[in-house]
This record gives sequence, structure tokens and C-alpha cells, in this order.
Amino acid sequence: MKIRGLLLSTLLLLPVLSACASVPVYGVKVVKTFPHDTGAFTEGLFWHDGHLYESTGEVGRSSIRKVDLATGEVVQKKVLMPPYYGEGIILFGDKLYQLTWQSGTGFIYDFKTLDRIGQFHYPGQGWGMTRDDTHIYMSDGTPQIRVLDPETLDVTRRITVTWDGNEVARINELEWIKGEIWANIWLTHRIARIDPETGAIKAFIDLSGLVPKPGEVRDPGNAVLNGIAYDSKRDRIFVTGKNWPHLYQI
Repeated sequence: MKIRGLLLSTLLLLPVLSACASVPVYGVKVVKTFPHDTGAFTEGLFWHDGHLYESTGEVGRSSIRKVDLATGEVVQKKVLMPPYYGEGIILFGDKLYQLTWQSGTGFIYDFKTLDRIGQFHYPGQGWGMTRDDTHIYMSDGTPQIRVLDPETLDVTRRITVTWDGNEVARINELEWIKGEIWANIWLTHRIARIDPETGAIKAFIDLSGLVPKPGEVRDPGNAVLNGIAYDSKRDRIFVTGKNWPHLYQI
């Protein structure tokens, strides 16, 4: 997700995921293509009330953005100053919550103004966030997804993500879609559809056909799939990646 170059354990992960016969692997059909800022190192994404909200990473380049879908224009922005590295975001009530990667600190914003109104702390790393009607879900790069009380941000339980009985690490950006947790798996071109009760992966979605060509991005080695947003009112799913030139409705 953040480290440049491939780790040995990542190299071992990729062939395992390519042979996942025990669960279905779906392709995608692109419904529409939208512009995406190639300077946005996407770490978090969600849809609310007609706009995309995006968190970008890298120290000195991190921000929260309210984005116009049709044009890709940033209509509201809050910069996250060094030394923090922005990660996942989510809206709960009238507050927007943001994780940071290695600082063990999250920030709370007034959703309307994006003014910072608080912070919280957690052990380990912060990667992705999503929510259902009652809880916030947080990934940290391990096979576990933390379930948080939205009032206290205390961990109420943990979900261990597994495929065919084996734990799956590098669970990254998250989205709640129709009772499932959809998760990017860092350094793969796949989304895992996870049962939030058992942690079992029910299916994979292969988006390898959407990955930009090297000449379309400034840093091909790090321009990985990351970012899932769901418009529940219109039943639309959006995906993108770090510094990708496009965001796709699939």
C-alpha cells in the first residue's frame, strides 16, 4: 500500500489469489468513465449526497477532497500537513473520520466545513474505513478488520479475513455494499467481497483490465487499484486507483 517495491510475502500472495477456484472470480463491465486527478494518491473513497469524497496519501501531499463526479474537479479540500500520511475516511453522523498510516492518530472533522474538531488514537497502522448503520470498520494491513463503536471509537470486535481457511493480509480500502464488505487487496488487481460476520471471502472481482498503462501515470509501480465507493440511492459502484487518470462506474 505504501512501501515502494514488492515484498517477498506479496510475491507469494499474488499466485495464491490467481488460483482461487474455491470462490467465484468475477470480471467487470464499465458502465461509465469519469476523469480522476492523476495527482491524487487515493487512499479512501466514499459517495455522499451527489459527490465523491476522497482521501489522498503521501507525506506533504495528503488531503481530504470533495469531488465533482462528472468533471473530477475538487470543490472542497482540507490539506493534511506533515508528518501525517492520509489514509481511509468515512462519514458517520455529521462527522468525517480520517486515518493516518503509521502515526497511530486519526482525525475528526466537521463534515460540512471540513474543519478539524478532534482526534483519536489507535495501535498499529491505519489503512481503510467504511461503515454500516451502526458501526465503523477499519483495516490496518493485517488480515483483521476492526469493528469500532462510532461514539467512542473503541474496538468492539475483530473480523479475521480468510479465503479457503487461510488468512488474507493487506486488506486495504473498504466499502460496505449490500451487506458485504468490499476490500481492495493491496498489490493485486482484485477486490474481495467479505462476509462481515465470518470474515470469509465470498468472491473476488478482477479489475486487471482497468489498470492504467505505464505512460498514463507518473509512478506505475505504485499506481495500484485502491478506492471503492457505492451510491446506494442509484445502486452505482465506483472504483479507481492511486494516481489513476480515470474513475470507473462498474
